Amino acid sequence: MLNAKEIFSVTLILFSIIDMLGNVPIVIQMRKSEGKIQSGKATIIAGVLMILFLFLGKSILNLFGLDVESFAIAGAIVMFIIAMEMILGIAIFKYENKEAGSGSIVPLAFPLIAGAGTLTTILSLRSVYEVPNILIGIVINLAFVYIVLKSSSWLEKKIGENGFVVLRKVFGIILLAIAVKIFKGNLFLG
Repeated sequence: MLNAKEIFSVTLILFSIIDMLGNVPIVIQMRKSEGKIQSGKATIIAGVLMILFLFLGKSILNLFGLDVESFAIAGAIVMFIIAMEMILGIAIFKYENKEAGSGSIVPLAFPLIAGAGTLTTILSLRSVYEVPNILIGIVINLAFVYIVLKSSSWLEKKIGENGFVVLRKVFGIILLAIAVKIFKGNLFLG
């Protein structure tokens, strides 16, 4: 049954976990290094991952003998590496596919948009909210993600080069703290 209060709650929870505005410096950096970002492709793949995890998340992890905590720790390690790149201004993550826009999948669609935090949150939301309300919350967030990805060039112009450097370092530290929190919170639960 559709419930506006549940939809609003799910939307806000996912908005804060995905933190697309916080990912803008990463998106801008990826666009610079790859030449372009495939906004639609990244949004669709992230959406498919979120919806698959809504319905099959625990089963998928169990199929590989994994638990939610291990998945969260793996995602935290990837986030940690990306944060170190942002803070130190170095490139650790190497793109295996040199095709322009290949970063639209990794690391953009996964793990930045539909990362371990988002996917484990979706699993948790399922125990509290009705599935149709979660689906609508996911779609609303995906629309926002798409808008932010499409406007990253405009945002970069408004932010400027110096502003971009400062934001990248600040958001790198925030991303690093989130990665450490996810790692620490799941380390001894498995």
